Amino acid sequence: MTPDRERFEFAFMHRYRLPLAVLGIGPRTAWVVFESNGLTIQFGRWRLRTPIDNVRDARRTGPYRGWRTVGRRMSLADCGVTFGTTSAAGVCIQFASAVPALLPANWPRHPAATVTVADPDRLVALLTRAVARQAPSSGTPRHRMT
Repeated sequence: MTPDRERFEFAFMHRYRLPLAVLGIGPRTAWVVFESNGLTIQFGRWRLRTPIDNVRDARRTGPYRGWRTVGRRMSLADCGVTFGTTSAAGVCIQFASAVPALLPANWPRHPAATVTVADPDRLVALLTRAVARQAPSSGTPRHRMT
């Protein structure tokens, strides 16, 4: 059974705590909330919120190069957004419709978000179940990428 709401803390690597704190990012201001009807990523003053049925895939990723994951950034290759606090592991969440996250306006829109939560396997499991519940009755996952 999937819970109606579960909060995930970010995994802060010790050496990144101070630089992130300068940006207002710390354990009290950074988290991910999975809900049966939505997903919220809070990362300091940045927030991404989307309906759960907009999630199309979730995969564990990492390890990463440190300079590519610390803080918030946008990939120039695919416009995906990263909210990073460790280089160890994270979750890449792909969306059916791109979502805003880095600027107060609705642009740019991101087709995916990577979050470096403390329990990436649990977040992947919850999101994978949510995607499976959205699948058509034929058993084929909806919006699943290969």
